[in-house]
Amino acid sequence: MAIPCIGLSGVEVAGPGTAGLQQFGHDTWWLVLLKAAVIFVILMLLTLFNIWAERRLVARMQQRIGPKVNGPFGLLQSLADGMKLILKEDLIPKTADKLVFVCAPAIVAVPAFVTWSVIPFGPTVKLPWSDTVTPLQLTDLPVAVIFVLSMASVGIYGVVLGGWSSGSTYSLLGGLRSSAQMISYEVSMGLSFVAVFLYAGSMSTSQIVEAQDKIWYGVILAPSFVIYLISMIGETNRAPFDLPEAEGELVGGFHTEYSSAKFMLFFLAEYVNMATVSALATTLFLGGWHAPWPINVIWDGANDGFWPVLWFMGKVMFFIFVFVWLRGTLPRLRYDQFMHFGWKRLMPSALLWILVVATIRAVELNGGIDRQWLFGALGLCLVAIVTLSFVAEKKQSDAATQQEAATFDAFAGGYPVPPPRRTDG
Repeated sequence: MAIPCIGLSGVEVAGPGTAGLQQFGHDTWWLVLLKAAVIFVILMLLTLFNIWAERRLVARMQQRIGPKVNGPFGLLQSLADGMKLILKEDLIPKTADKLVFVCAPAIVAVPAFVTWSVIPFGPTVKLPWSDTVTPLQLTDLPVAVIFVLSMASVGIYGVVLGGWSSGSTYSLLGGLRSSAQMISYEVSMGLSFVAVFLYAGSMSTSQIVEAQDKIWYGVILAPSFVIYLISMIGETNRAPFDLPEAEGELVGGFHTEYSSAKFMLFFLAEYVNMATVSALATTLFLGGWHAPWPINVIWDGANDGFWPVLWFMGKVMFFIFVFVWLRGTLPRLRYDQFMHFGWKRLMPSALLWILVVATIRAVELNGGIDRQWLFGALGLCLVAIVTLSFVAEKKQSDAATQQEAATFDAFAGGYPVPPPRRTDG
């Protein structure tokens, strides 16, 4: 039986079992295989392009040239690197657990591809070569966003097992550090979704996109959007949060002992996960496949047919550019600082924002308020509170440092001695 969900406006929105989800599950077997094949090809081509684009963009930021030899503008450089990895000698350490060592890369790579099965690329369309009508999405679930989080959790097992099965202390430490980081920021990522669920009244990706046809959640739920942006970078172990791969401490991290095709799977999973979190940010906060303003105002057919695929991929590439931009501009953080920020700053902010959203929902259902302006004002207040807390902590730390420097006498006892080493991080 269909169970209606009540949104913040007090009206029923699409819920599990309603017409929004009934359009899925009716495709023929060949259409399902075609959709799966198209998604796989898109992800592979997107990975090759993203590697090339990252190298070119970072080179431009650092006043270098970047790849330009293989193919026009160096576009085939990523393909050449992939072929080189496949043809390299495949080494397995003597102390490794061979079965787990071989399976770990697949455990990381497979969930990264499976996640895209619930990502909506566009609305329901009619295929050009037949009268078949189908949504531009492989499938959907009443708990599709939870499915995405569960697939991300499965990938963490591959990271831990890859580090443990290598038989190397550095790989083990890299796997433990990476898993701790990914789990910590996955909690913040999940908390950032709660406000979207409360606002949309659904966990289905297609219905969340449909609920953003007038205004995007990235605007009215700005704190959730900011928390997700930080969490998705920490979740993917990308710079400046690529702490498990700190060369000066842990060599290459959990995949130090991997080579050839196995290392390529880890590398592939990293870039597919970049695209996955970008697609999820687009779906939950930037209106999904809906055309951006002012295109949706001046063109009535912007959200019809196959044009929404262009808007969706454009938003995904914007987030990919943000990943590359951060890598080329920010230095790597210290691991304890990053974990401190996640547990003591990001997570409490997310919990506080959830309480605010839930309170506004209850008040609106009982009396009615202008939620858009109120959400915006409360979001700015939350950002101001977090900023002030950072400033206060910085001033307190500076004051403690100055006090320590003032009380220390290097010539006490008649001999100059070095200052005591700080142990507070």
